[in-house]
Amino acid sequence: MTHRTPTPTPTPASGGAGGDGLRVVVVGATGNVGTSVVRALVDDPAVGSVLGLARRLPDWRPHKAQWQAVDIEPGGADLVPLFTGADAVIHLAWKFQPTHRPAETWRTNVLGSIRVFEAVAAAGVPALIYASSVGAYSPGPKDRTVDESWPTHGWPQAAYTREKAYLERVLDSYESTHPGIRVVRMRPAFLFKRESASEQRRIFAGRLLPGGLVRPGLIPVVPDLPGLRFQALHTDDAAAAYLAAVTRPVLGAFNLAADPPLDGPALASIFAARPVRLPAAPVRAALAAAWRLRLVPASPDLFDAVLRLPLMDASRAHAELDWQPRHTSVEAIEQFLEGLREHTGMPTAPLAS
Repeated sequence: MTHRTPTPTPTPASGGAGGDGLRVVVVGATGNVGTSVVRALVDDPAVGSVLGLARRLPDWRPHKAQWQAVDIEPGGADLVPLFTGADAVIHLAWKFQPTHRPAETWRTNVLGSIRVFEAVAAAGVPALIYASSVGAYSPGPKDRTVDESWPTHGWPQAAYTREKAYLERVLDSYESTHPGIRVVRMRPAFLFKRESASEQRRIFAGRLLPGGLVRPGLIPVVPDLPGLRFQALHTDDAAAAYLAAVTRPVLGAFNLAADPPLDGPALASIFAARPVRLPAAPVRAALAAAWRLRLVPASPDLFDAVLRLPLMDASRAHAELDWQPRHTSVEAIEQFLEGLREHTGMPTAPLAS
């Protein structure tokens, strides 16, 4: 028999939950994306209440929101009572670390996500909005954009892309089995905001990245690597798309990205530095050595994946979600770097400075 942790009573935010309007549950509500999504939801008059689920309760108390400490892994609390009566469940929870123990991230990200999906169906929730990623896509072009029909087989060596791709296959089957559930898959580019800087530094760079020194004029050169061309998006702009997916009768996958695509010269311009063309192999070798020594948390396999990700066409989101990013990709990166320098965060466990 599987042990189930008893489900405690949700902790209300100051002011309590809202009255009439949509009831939305956000799984993984206290991280980079979750905080922006909760903020967008509670500020929208169509949303009556938000239940935010996270492993640790935050000190942050937005109006119309309640909090519940929940572990989505197998053996965690029963999710069905928490989802019952909801108009939509937004699933954002994801564990990036430890990259040296991929079975542990698989347990949370894949098995935990499947528990969320199954609980949505068991609770009769009419809409599931899931945070997929550009990382779900198979290697693709850097000189043109691809739409949502591009294959989603990921890059098999990297745990992050492998897990995102696997869940795409899970949802393919899920949609066939549960045709009455409106399933939306968001596939955003890399997401940045000022308040996420401390969290992302811990997840990807570790202590080797001196946040206070990441400022224009102090970094003389930026590597210009073959294949280093990617898209970025401000997290608040991604949250606007999630809100639109809750309030509009859409389904399917949506690419989310801002212009312009970023490469070595573009990053050098942000830092007022000089781009230097380098082969990828020695950079990867240095990263691999640092990762093996546990000096940096990001694996060299994720580096390989980034160099292979396609550029995405977000036309479908523009048309069906009436969505346009308010920030350019450069502005998103600049705000993130500002957060690094100022050790910015939020009163939630993932975003603590």
